[in-house]
Amino acid sequence: MVKKSNKKNNLSFFKKLSRWFDENFLFIFSTFLLAFIPLYPKIPLFDIIPGYIVRVRFEDILIAVAGLFWVIQIIRKKTTWKSPLTKLISTYALVGLFSLLSAVFIIHTIPLELIHIGKSSLHLLRYLEYFFLFILMYSSINTQKQAKTIIWSILTTVFLISFYGLGQKYWYWPVYSTMNREFSKGIRLYLTEHARVQSTFGGHYDLGAYLLIMLPIILSSAFLSKKKWKKRIFHLVHAFGLWLLIMSASRASFASYGLAMLLVLIFLALKEKTWKKKINSFFKKTLGMGLLTGSLMLAFGGDMSERILQVFDAYPEISNTYHSINAERKKGRDQIYDWMGIIELKPPENSIGFDNTELESVLTATDQQPTTRPSDVYKDIPDLVEIATISADGTKTIIRVERERTWSDNALKYGLSLAIRLDTLWPNAIKGFMKNPLLGSGYATLNKETAYHFTEAESTDNNYLRILGETGLLGFLTFFGIIFISLRYSFKYIFDKDKLKASLAIGLVAGSIGLMANASYIDVYAASKVAFTYWGIVGVILAVLSLPKMKSLLNPDKK
Repeated sequence: MVKKSNKKNNLSFFKKLSRWFDENFLFIFSTFLLAFIPLYPKIPLFDIIPGYIVRVRFEDILIAVAGLFWVIQIIRKKTTWKSPLTKLISTYALVGLFSLLSAVFIIHTIPLELIHIGKSSLHLLRYLEYFFLFILMYSSINTQKQAKTIIWSILTTVFLISFYGLGQKYWYWPVYSTMNREFSKGIRLYLTEHARVQSTFGGHYDLGAYLLIMLPIILSSAFLSKKKWKKRIFHLVHAFGLWLLIMSASRASFASYGLAMLLVLIFLALKEKTWKKKINSFFKKTLGMGLLTGSLMLAFGGDMSERILQVFDAYPEISNTYHSINAERKKGRDQIYDWMGIIELKPPENSIGFDNTELESVLTATDQQPTTRPSDVYKDIPDLVEIATISADGTKTIIRVERERTWSDNALKYGLSLAIRLDTLWPNAIKGFMKNPLLGSGYATLNKETAYHFTEAESTDNNYLRILGETGLLGFLTFFGIIFISLRYSFKYIFDKDKLKASLAIGLVAGSIGLMANASYIDVYAASKVAFTYWGIVGVILAVLSLPKMKSLLNPDKK
């Protein structure tokens, strides 16, 4: 009888374990993805289209597995595909398909060839892959405990990314960049002295956009948490993440975060009961954040400051004053390093140095701006072209000769970075929009010189113009309509009494507006790590906001 009882208990245990696994596997997998995607470097597995930089990576395979399991659970009626954004996402998918068909059969910007159609289709599928992470996260979170787990997962991920950035900056931890065709193949690099930190991301712009999403959530949670130990942890991770943002030297992301941080402080102040408390709260928190940001900039923001100073190139007195102060700052830093016994490590052997400042500003000590080249060009790199020559005996030879390099007026006035956008990228997007205002010229068509031209990568460096150019007004309205609906839904909970819901709502609204500001200069919604994270976070937050009234996780003692 005892043996039978033990057997029954064992069966009961395995049955319970199986049931728990069945009910929670989707949540565990989606939480893992939310941490894994930003943490795992952009190391490609293989090319899906020959000669194209957009490659298949490990997260794509994991998402496919998650999608398969999700479909099985849908069939078993264990989860749902419904959400506040499902209809608009479906509409965008249809618009993207019609844009593709229009480009192939009507305006002929995409040739009727497999490689060209496949390339454009890949971009549509990429967007749908990003949106799927929203659906996955939204359908996975059903309890208070799961919501708490997600919050700590976010916090841990940001901390680990920041710590890895620290290792890259000072200990030569590996860098995997996608800002160069050869580097994007997964070549292991290390950062040189003034190279911008990019942590586990493929570039500093992507890192900046990621932090722009996460830091407002962490900041609002820090201020609304009542437990002192939780408050300290949230503030510490936020400060570490802010340091990393500064080390990325991404001006657009830094400025956008300033806007997002301001919105967080405004929303928190407005939650106070009286106007006196609202004003005191705003100025007190603003002063604290200002001191924190200023201190980090003073100690670590040399590269960021020089990039910001490019705006004042026409005012040499400002530039000279800055360089005098910066020289003293570096002297003081070196003295502190010597006192603390910090030594400069040597680069690893058989390694490749990565300096992404080669085309960035090197401010001159003269009173005049450079006139022979743009201010953000570090050195003149020969423009080599291949020319075919035929000798007297008819032998054909290919030689490389240097072509005289010329600069546009915009390049000399604003620098090469902005000039590329003004002279080429943004006009190309507008031309694409004009070819078909309703549906655009199709995905991956904006940088093509001719319909049959095969570009290695796509970029517009303005997500609004890119979406307008590729998918027209219909694509623009449906895509940003998805963001608008998510913000409208979240805004209702900004002043909610539940601390968790309020903090997440504030963080999402502020971070989304900051990301939209950043999108005017960078294609943030097309950058894989950023897009995956953003739509995953939107799914998490909308799911938590949809939960029934619950005891606050940030203030669990409050009844």
